[in-house]
Amino acid sequence: MKKDKAIHAVLAGLAVILTLMTWGPAQAQTKTIILATTTSTQDSGLLDVLLPIFEKKTDYFVKTIAVGSGQAMAMGQKGEADVLLVHSPAAEKKFVAEGYGINRRLVMHNDFIVVGPPDDPAKLKGVKSSSEAFKRVASGKVLFLSRGDNSGTHAKEKEIWKAAGINPEGEKWYQQTGLGMGQTLSVASEKKGYTLTDRGTYLALKKTLGLDILVEGDAILLNIYHVIEVNPAKWPKVNSAGAKAFADFMVAKETQEMIKTFGVDKFGSPLFFPDAGKKEEELGR
Repeated sequence: MKKDKAIHAVLAGLAVILTLMTWGPAQAQTKTIILATTTSTQDSGLLDVLLPIFEKKTDYFVKTIAVGSGQAMAMGQKGEADVLLVHSPAAEKKFVAEGYGINRRLVMHNDFIVVGPPDDPAKLKGVKSSSEAFKRVASGKVLFLSRGDNSGTHAKEKEIWKAAGINPEGEKWYQQTGLGMGQTLSVASEKKGYTLTDRGTYLALKKTLGLDILVEGDAILLNIYHVIEVNPAKWPKVNSAGAKAFADFMVAKETQEMIKTFGVDKFGSPLFFPDAGKKEEELGR
């Protein structure tokens, strides 16, 4: 009898251990969210402010992978991310239309700017049209650094070259870094070249760069960010609950207020403008 009880006790103990072993990783998995986002949200420092607050409020842990918007959406297409925070509207619409993403929601915007060396050899300072500025770079064969990484910034840059009627591919003065925004700005600064950047990353790194803002304010330079949940119908293993929690957090009033003031104390103006609940066509007016 005592022997039977001892066996039962051992078996019960093993059952508890096995339960804990299977419970632990499953719980860890459900409490981890993979966020695929752009280098601009990382390099600007915005995520360093927002993510600790989100994690504290929800007990989720966010694993951030900062790449270009194109690479972030490619991760979503493979089910390798749970939620995206990206800024490439045309590609985003295609991503959702093809069934990879759901609940695409407007979060914020800032703008793109053309920056370059202070001596401005292409004479871009004061030019209002970004396509005219790009024409001057091409005609002067002045060094231009492109991210060349299928990011939202790269997509915008290609849009401007198209508007200018120029294909810079293969030209000696046109160099592709294949790097994120912060690193591309550093290369442009080091080589005294021009580049297209989002304002937030530029302002965050300005002190380390020998680059000036030369072209800004053109309507084509608007830079809009959306949050998109990866479709669990396409990828059942994604953390859909965590993705929704993060997306809800990004458009919540409290978060939008934090976005509104982010950068003001350091740069005198916000790096991003909150847009949750607005229509895209209302932006930049």
